[in-house]
Amino acid sequence: MENKNIRIKDIARLAGVSVGTVDRVLHKRGKVSDKALEKVHAILDQIDYKPNLIARSLGLNRTFRVAAVLPDPKLDAFWVQSHEGLQQSEQEWQQQGLVIDYYFYDLHNKESYNQAFEKAIASNPDGAVVAPLFYKEALPFFQKFHENGVPYILFNTHIEHPHPLSFIGQDLYQSGRLAAELISPGLATGKKLAILHIHEDLPNSAHLLDKEKGFREYVASMSGLNVEVNTINLEAPENTSFETDLRKLFSDPQLHGVYISTSKAYQVVEFMKATGKNGCRIVGYDLLEKNLQFLKEGYINFLINQNPSKQAALSISHLINHLVFKTTPPKEALLPLEIITKENIDSYKPALAAQ
Repeated sequence: MENKNIRIKDIARLAGVSVGTVDRVLHKRGKVSDKALEKVHAILDQIDYKPNLIARSLGLNRTFRVAAVLPDPKLDAFWVQSHEGLQQSEQEWQQQGLVIDYYFYDLHNKESYNQAFEKAIASNPDGAVVAPLFYKEALPFFQKFHENGVPYILFNTHIEHPHPLSFIGQDLYQSGRLAAELISPGLATGKKLAILHIHEDLPNSAHLLDKEKGFREYVASMSGLNVEVNTINLEAPENTSFETDLRKLFSDPQLHGVYISTSKAYQVVEFMKATGKNGCRIVGYDLLEKNLQFLKEGYINFLINQNPSKQAALSISHLINHLVFKTTPPKEALLPLEIITKENIDSYKPALAAQ
């Protein structure tokens, strides 16, 4: 019997229970004995039963408005992919009544960040998905969502708070450790490593601090090595200090490798190409067009794919399932740490296209 043709009365017959019992199990309402519950779940598992989501949600005859708070994709290529993931999800879930309202902010402007949150809260949404980059500023808005009964899911950046439904992203501490492992071959006592953050409010950026902590602790765990790890928070590339700081960094003959904590590795490589600097290992993030170009050219050794499109899409999927079908998403949905090199990028392109 094919799943799509199975009705509640078929499940009831197979489980040896009443139709009402199956209905209560599927909709998680009313009392069901442990024995009956076990029988129904055994049949559901056996037939891999999935409810007809479209039919159930259309029966609700309503719209679910979701507020999406994230950096403006016009200002940063990384967030273009997140925006695309949200747009794709909106199309996939439109038959369930999903409408996404976007509240973009400048990721270098706290006031813009606050205004985006305020507008999202004022819209009185049914739920929210949030990429929260400023730790301190985010907390009172999370509390406001909670007080207003608005379920919300975090993606990309995990900020500790008692009330989010879920976090969708990666283990950023482990991501930092992975970066250190990738950069460490050939590392010897006396050599130096650099962690580069580019134009970041570092004390208020919990996601970057987690990466740095993982990186430093991995290096410290390498027995018998005495390696200096320096953190540099560069200004934006248009600032004259950007080039000054990089010139100083790459002039050190003991420099073994550079770890760029965000998707902006290409900005460092552009300086390297312009000045003829090369010869140290570079690890960065994300499959931006310029990053992929420099990966193929050998300037970047590894990219760790954070898969922003999938993060955003999963956040919508978990939230709409919660709103429509009252499901409870996992507290954390951690995506794998994907290592991309010039050797595997061509074979990875089909997966890239599907993101």
